[in-house]
Amino acid sequence: MNPSFHFKQFTIKQDQCAMKVGTDGVLLGAWVDLAASPESILDIGSGTGLIALQLAQRSQASIIDGVEIDPQAHAQCVENFENSLWNDRLFCYHASIQEFTQELLEPYDLIVANPPYFAHAPNIDLSRDRARNKAHLSFESLISCSAQLLAPEGLFAVIIPAPEANSFIALAQKHQLFLRRICQVKGQPSSATKRCLLEFSFAQNTPVETSLVIENSRHNYTDQYIALVSEFYLKM
Repeated sequence: MNPSFHFKQFTIKQDQCAMKVGTDGVLLGAWVDLAASPESILDIGSGTGLIALQLAQRSQASIIDGVEIDPQAHAQCVENFENSLWNDRLFCYHASIQEFTQELLEPYDLIVANPPYFAHAPNIDLSRDRARNKAHLSFESLISCSAQLLAPEGLFAVIIPAPEANSFIALAQKHQLFLRRICQVKGQPSSATKRCLLEFSFAQNTPVETSLVIENSRHNYTDQYIALVSEFYLKM
């Protein structure tokens, strides 16, 4: 695995992080709606800091915070933030989201998360296990904390495995977070839906439903995918 991943406007060092740069994070960072010009953004479980850096590139938000529980990932996230063009707007806290929520000073206009998605991750690497294992951050905890941290007019966006989307949406509704947008993501046209991008707000509405196919065939990317992520990847 390459210790660094180079994007058009920033570089991610990832040798100390259990979860490396991946398509899920890039998709979420590119898809999030910034039309309301959020002034404050929170990335829960920042890892390398990828999504926060994407949002720093895309927005003028004056506060872009990350929260990361793993000490090595936190240290690397801080390094990636400090080495970026937007280091005056980025900060990463070393804490669990539960601890962070208890210390909340001001709510956030936008909250994003690429959360753990294995209920019982293979115990091959403890840090990687923690990063991917819902036992360390359940969807219930993520949603509950996000509802407490989110401003009344704010947005909460995540990317999760497609089979878990309906249960996640139902859990969110229990915390008065209602689906605003959903994008169903396929690897290729004939593939099953693999991921869902979900966006919530406190306002009840009819959700906007879209879909995205990443590749027509291996390494032959669709125009739709290129349009979404081309401002980040070097070779697009």
